[in-house]
Amino acid sequence: MPHAISDMEADVPSSPPESTSQNHDVELPAAPEATAATTNKVALEDIFNDEVSDSDLLTSTADIPSSPPTAKDNHRGQDVASARSGQAESYSDPSVMLQYYTRLFPFRPLFLWLNASPSPSPRFANREFAFTLSNDAYLRYQSYPSHDLLRRDILRLNPSRFEIGPEYSTNPRDRKTLRKASTFRPLSKEMVFDIDLTDYDDIRTCCVKANICEKCWKFATMTIKVLDAALREDFGFEHILWVYSGRRGVHAWISDKEARELDDDKRKALVGYFEVLRGGVQGGKRVNVRRPLHPHIRRSMDILRPYFTQILVEQEPFLSQSGQDRLLQLLPDKDLNDALRKKWSSSPDRPSKKKWDDIDELAKTGVSKNLDTKALLEAKQDALLEYTYPRIDVEVGKKRIHLLKSPFVVHPGTGRVCVPITCGGDMKRADLFDPLTVPTVTELLREIDSFGQKNEEEQGTSQEDSNRHENSNQKKVLDWEKTRLKPYYELFNGYVNKLVKSQTTSLKRERDEDGHNGADAMEF
Repeated sequence: MPHAISDMEADVPSSPPESTSQNHDVELPAAPEATAATTNKVALEDIFNDEVSDSDLLTSTADIPSSPPTAKDNHRGQDVASARSGQAESYSDPSVMLQYYTRLFPFRPLFLWLNASPSPSPRFANREFAFTLSNDAYLRYQSYPSHDLLRRDILRLNPSRFEIGPEYSTNPRDRKTLRKASTFRPLSKEMVFDIDLTDYDDIRTCCVKANICEKCWKFATMTIKVLDAALREDFGFEHILWVYSGRRGVHAWISDKEARELDDDKRKALVGYFEVLRGGVQGGKRVNVRRPLHPHIRRSMDILRPYFTQILVEQEPFLSQSGQDRLLQLLPDKDLNDALRKKWSSSPDRPSKKKWDDIDELAKTGVSKNLDTKALLEAKQDALLEYTYPRIDVEVGKKRIHLLKSPFVVHPGTGRVCVPITCGGDMKRADLFDPLTVPTVTELLREIDSFGQKNEEEQGTSQEDSNRHENSNQKKVLDWEKTRLKPYYELFNGYVNKLVKSQTTSLKRERDEDGHNGADAMEF
């Protein structure tokens, strides 16, 4: 069972000050003030009004396809070569985006995910969608009773991207007709986390700003593993979806009922649970966790320790003079620091891994007669956390009114689709995921055309072959099945399928426990 979020403050590893990070995805206009959120626990039975039939579930029963998306393929070289040559396709071209929405975007699975039921309900109908149009106009507070109407409007507006917001107390389109603005308030939304690799610019040396590579993507992989483990083991959440942002980050969507119904205070507490890093780079030590270490911190260090060694080799954080000084600033003993500084001054190009090993080697020689070995160990633990622990855009997760890019939208800068990375706690997928191999929208459209041409060549052009094909009753191959989008689509379908079944089973169980089954209804 999940911890009660209202009781979480006693368990947080640290209590950092408010973060000033901003939402990198969209600048939000002021939202209507919400009324004070109740702290009473919301009953599970309140989520549905009508019972859902099992026959309405997704036709695919597989939770997760057997094989993950290929981590390396021949498209990678094309993408990198194109980027290096400075060539760029117009990924947000209206004609390209219209084809994508018409042929590839998963509107029905998106509806099932946000609604958690095949039957239309206020959970979807009162949900806010916000569109960025091709002329950069930003359209907020859009809502739709069904996925068909959402699809129709997206084909009409043809946005370059769109965001998902909360479910409101009333239809967002009707907010201006209400007599009291306070009656228009967010009721629920998936708990979300946003991680952007630009927040690692002070420690990654391979890339800066919006650029990424295999080396610095490890920071994203580490974040997924640490947060996913904590969300499942410490809070009992199950339905966690990790999505690639399309350029340099990842988003986590937590769809459990307990997560969706968290008020803003509890969301703030949940985000605070993961705020281990504090302050700016110039402010000295950024990690100050309490001892003995919280179980979450101990588990995180076990996950992060192997990556720390890779970072020392690949990022060389201590190679420069400033990086070296920053490391020494984290260590507690002056005599040891002086000995390290002297040794490194004679070898300015000494690799970071060797400099890290020098700490223990010199400490064992007795260069400091008053060395506190426990303090040194704790300082090294803090250093490991500073260079590996997740860096979260805390503002995105704190409030329900924040919007976040929808999965499967196209990033207008890179053309890459915001595909799912992993779900269900499968960290092998997180390890295999390579953002540089994610297909672009133009590649996908070319793959559909190539698939048709290949089929024509294989089947031949004779009338006899054509008639035989028409009468074979073969299942029609959908457009997304013809492209590299297929494994990501299947992964999302499996996640949604599991979520809908879980919600349906929970609803039936609660109704049975309340005496609403057929047998009880006949008793007098």
